[in-house]
Amino acid sequence: MRTVFLGSPPFATPVFERLVRSGHRPLALVTLPDKPKGRNREVEESELVRAARAHEIAVHQPADPHAPEFLASLRALDPEVLVVASYGVILKPALLELAPHGALNVHGSLLPRWRGASPIQAAVLAGDAVTGVSIQRIVLALDEGDVLLSKERAIGPNDTSGELFDALAVLGGDALVEALDLLESGRAVFTPQDGSRATYARKIRKERGAIDWSKDAAELERAVRAYHPWPLARMLDPKGRELSVHAARVVALAGEPGVVLEAGERWIVACGRDALELVTVQAAGKRALSAAEYLRGARIEAGQRVGTPQATPK
Repeated sequence: MRTVFLGSPPFATPVFERLVRSGHRPLALVTLPDKPKGRNREVEESELVRAARAHEIAVHQPADPHAPEFLASLRALDPEVLVVASYGVILKPALLELAPHGALNVHGSLLPRWRGASPIQAAVLAGDAVTGVSIQRIVLALDEGDVLLSKERAIGPNDTSGELFDALAVLGGDALVEALDLLESGRAVFTPQDGSRATYARKIRKERGAIDWSKDAAELERAVRAYHPWPLARMLDPKGRELSVHAARVVALAGEPGVVLEAGERWIVACGRDALELVTVQAAGKRALSAAEYLRGARIEAGQRVGTPQATPK
């Protein structure tokens, strides 16, 4: 099929690469303008733009994809369908109606579960056993379009959001190609979502990574995985130093929430229910360490209390 791809890295990159290798090679890539990066604030091409150029696919980076002159350039390509993966712009009717088959979106959940901005993190936080990707028709209401195809992926007990993100991007590329095959052959069946089963994943903000020790250890362990690699679960050690927690596990011990139960070969902190063993931690500007390594230089003892970082005033 004649496709135009709209997306932003990193999620869109594996999806785009898979589309290029299919029989639905995109006519063009539409992505956001490149932004300044690094200490020198230099503008660098994104990995997605570099991939498109490597495949000799035209790149468009409009500030406003709904501008009349840009819409005219897309119409001139005569696409049959627009395909979208993490583009970051809400599409208006002018775009949704540009191609005969409308626009298909690669969404990182099994819709209608986890509509919204952070479906992968939400699935980990909730303790879902399975997640996946959905290929849905884009409509004006957020993630409410009919679903053409879904593919599942189990969530392992140690999976982080970052690991699931990478896996679902690859799975999403396969699902998109399969969906386009169905559309091209006339075998596509779009199924309306059951709105009564819908759940919503709000945008992740940095302050949500702050560990509240009054919560159950199981919930906090899921938060550690859900917020990895960003914004990372964060705590204060007994001396007030902020740490990011990269890995943790639940331990069946009890104590007053926030109190250190062990500080030797294991670092265990009591929670609202059970306790959390801190496995890997990282101080600002330092490399990540095993908890045992950190404790050897931190002078922390059982009975001391850890804390919760305060939100930074805006």
